[in-house]
Amino acid sequence: MIGYVDEAGRALLTVPIANAKEAPYFDVRVWIDTAFDGHLVLPFELIKELELESLAQTDAILADGSRVILETYFCYVEWFGVQVPLQVIANEGRFPLIGTEMLLNHVLHIDYLNRSLSLD
Repeated sequence: MIGYVDEAGRALLTVPIANAKEAPYFDVRVWIDTAFDGHLVLPFELIKELELESLAQTDAILADGSRVILETYFCYVEWFGVQVPLQVIANEGRFPLIGTEMLLNHVLHIDYLNRSLSLD
């Protein structure tokens, strides 16, 4: 996968996401968040736009140590040619985030000087 580093220094990838197994995919630009050990976080607004199915609530511990309850949703992600079912965490943020769980077994190379990114 090829991505880029934007003018704000965010490492970004485009990930195809669908709301059902046979549904069309929509390209979603995600910010790689190496401090997030989960799969995927999407803003509520995008979850509504993609019409993702609500799953449940889950407990989480934020970076500051506080405990919160988060809403989760279901989607499919095309990840290296494989359709992967995922539980997505919803948030009030502006940016979709992809966490380290999705990076396992891959090599991430970010070149901030040339603003390039590859995930193999």
